[in-house]
Amino acid sequence: MKKTDPGVPSKPSVQVLERMFTLMDVLAAREEPVSLKEISEKTGLHPSTTHRILNDLTIGRFVDRPEPGSYRLGMRLLELGNLVKARLSVRDAALAPMRSLHKQIQQPVNLSMRQGDEIVYVERAYSERSGMQVVRAIGGRAPLHLTSTGKLFLAVDDPQRVRAYAARTGLAGHTRNSITQLPALERELAKARQYGIARDNEELELGVRCMAAGVYDDQGKLVAGLSISAPADRLDESWLPKLQATANAISEALGYVAHQTPSPFAAEPGIGRNVR
Repeated sequence: MKKTDPGVPSKPSVQVLERMFTLMDVLAAREEPVSLKEISEKTGLHPSTTHRILNDLTIGRFVDRPEPGSYRLGMRLLELGNLVKARLSVRDAALAPMRSLHKQIQQPVNLSMRQGDEIVYVERAYSERSGMQVVRAIGGRAPLHLTSTGKLFLAVDDPQRVRAYAARTGLAGHTRNSITQLPALERELAKARQYGIARDNEELELGVRCMAAGVYDDQGKLVAGLSISAPADRLDESWLPKLQATANAISEALGYVAHQTPSPFAAEPGIGRNVR
């Protein structure tokens, strides 16, 4: 037997609201206007009841009446939908999935966004048991080319913008592993485009490696990166599917509809084992 949350009713407690939702579902299923007769038949409501509710919805602009006797969803719904979209917070959408991922892998999980030539850490899920010190606090910044998430953002830039970034920053390095030459960076970005995953191989901090997957909004725009940080000898490639599934879940919460892309797990070295 399916369990339900006792605090959330399975259907509206006011009958007219239940009928209103049913009517709107019928309208939502059709691109063209629907006749009063068809709406009444599909909902099982009497035509006079159907007409009365639709008339009230029309007054509120939740339903339009393009011609007498036919109805479609109204512009008020679009206005409200745009308000909801504008108020969606990437951080709010990401927090619960990030905590779930951290619980599975017991390593820091980071949410970062681009600001100019840097990424900014906007949220993190971690614990002292992770075995590593958190070296980038929320609000901290790092160069794009030295971080896994930053490489995701550079990978969606066109080649001219990447070259301009390299010229502006000089591709300064932080460790002996840092990528400081444009050809090497371009090769790294090509892999990120191919697999949808980017990496930091002790390029920002010695002893710390990262992998990142992108978070996308309803327009398919990259708005953030979700990354796992771990001691260099403990970053486990088997975390990749969990990382991408979590990033996908956050993207879907922002309205993104996924399209089929090349698998990030094919033809990558070290899949299924710890890379040391």
